[in-house]
Amino acid sequence: MIKERILKSAQVKQTISENTELINKINLIVNDIVTCYKNGGKVLFCGNGGSAADAQHLAAELSGRYYIDRPSLFAEAIHVNGSYVTAVANDYSFNEIYSRYIDGAGKQGDVLIAISTSGNSENIIKAINTAKEKNMITVALTGETGGKMKNISDYLLNVPCTDTPIIQESHIMLGHIICELVESNIFHR
Repeated sequence: MIKERILKSAQVKQTISENTELINKINLIVNDIVTCYKNGGKVLFCGNGGSAADAQHLAAELSGRYYIDRPSLFAEAIHVNGSYVTAVANDYSFNEIYSRYIDGAGKQGDVLIAISTSGNSENIIKAINTAKEKNMITVALTGETGGKMKNISDYLLNVPCTDTPIIQESHIMLGHIICELVESNIFHR
């Protein structure tokens, strides 16, 4: 069982590595994030459950460092303020936790990276729609079909798999690649 799980994960990553369209999208996303930072913007992340953990992980790679000891880049996983999340969920709805924050903090040219293995999480969809209203760039990391996020995001990075843990592993891989390329482009590594 262990070897089969490793091989299944490796096969999905192999398929991604051979997907020229997806690789081209990653380069476009990196260019947009670099432009965002050069213009004084920020990158916001959102997700639920394991995808929230991935959002927090990737935000830390940009705001802390990836490979280079360099100045911080403004990147934030929206859910990390527990008081905010519980207040909005209680006073409004859990579906409002991300969109309300984006409405207050997002601005034109900022980037939202929205993570959902199904592509159908209502609060993530609302976040993307609010980001679009603010003229932010939207990136969706999803599973195979892209779900509802497929047709509303500027960029769709849909992992060719329906197995949630492998999708999440692939999201981290794709996020790490983006972080590395953004860092090296800005700080010329």
